[in-house]
Amino acid sequence: MKRYTLFIIVTALLVSIIAAGSAYLASSDSSRTLRHPMQEITAYTSLPAEIAAVLSEEYEREYHIRVSFVQLSPEQILNRLREQAFEENDGKAALVLTDRETLDRAAAAGYLVPYISEKSDQVADTFRHPDRYWTGVWYDPVVFAVNQDYLRTHLDLPNSWQLLTQQRDIRIGTTDFMAADASSNLLYSMIAEYGDQRAFEIWRKIQPNIMQYSKYLHTPVRQAGMGEVDLSVAVLSETLRYIHDEYPIRILYPIDGTSAVIYGTGIAFRVSERDAHTAESFADWLLTDEAQTALAQHRFYFLTTNPMTLSYQMFAGKNINIFKSRPYFSKEEKEILLDRWVKEVRFHEG
Repeated sequence: MKRYTLFIIVTALLVSIIAAGSAYLASSDSSRTLRHPMQEITAYTSLPAEIAAVLSEEYEREYHIRVSFVQLSPEQILNRLREQAFEENDGKAALVLTDRETLDRAAAAGYLVPYISEKSDQVADTFRHPDRYWTGVWYDPVVFAVNQDYLRTHLDLPNSWQLLTQQRDIRIGTTDFMAADASSNLLYSMIAEYGDQRAFEIWRKIQPNIMQYSKYLHTPVRQAGMGEVDLSVAVLSETLRYIHDEYPIRILYPIDGTSAVIYGTGIAFRVSERDAHTAESFADWLLTDEAQTALAQHRFYFLTTNPMTLSYQMFAGKNINIFKSRPYFSKEEKEILLDRWVKEVRFHEG
């Protein structure tokens, strides 16, 4: 009985010590949290909110730093940057994550500051500003998503725009140029690369074989996977998503060049040194395999621009031929080009 009583006393004492220790540690952790609150920066982005949320959550989990994304259109991003560059603004963004054209316009207007690091220095010149005002982190090229049954019965692979114009017994799907920016960017890129006459001629020859102009970027890929069309002109990110879902699709990369939407980061002008440093660290993280893995786990498949990552080295199509000319047209010029496409290609008679 004495032994049992002694055991009870010792056990109670140990429990009390553990409880007291836990309370002390909790108090200590709480005080540390108060002394060192989570750092937070604001970032402007034109990417979909779902992608921004994945990046923010993963980075916060790994580094205890919160990146609060504000989703805006490219024009809204430029307007916000102008306000904080030349006016007092309490909610300044330290980082911009958006498309190349918007970044180029922001750099030209003086809204960004140059930044270079060991990671960003590895990115090819094709994917960064010559004076390092922005660095591309991902790109999403236009490819040919081809149904595998079609490939089994055709020896001549249509792996170029020129060959695609020569195909007679082929059903083609694509997204309407007026429905999605990534789709219209293809038209603008071809005009910038080839000139308007040749670009429109290519599409006039392709037009008779187009079965449907879709509203969404994923629809042509699904059609190719279901055998409703033989080949779709589609963005790679959507094509990879369907391939991962085991649709019978093979990717062909146009050997005579293709367009790509390039996404990059820029450090905003007139932010604190601390926020700028945090933004730079996050920009470097976006060039890592960890960021690629986080996106892929949520079915977002962009190509990394960092050749030192496993993601880049394992990708079979890493040597994609991207058009050299940049498709920068004013809003008015783009409207004129789309109007010409409608009249001279899509609804052209004869």
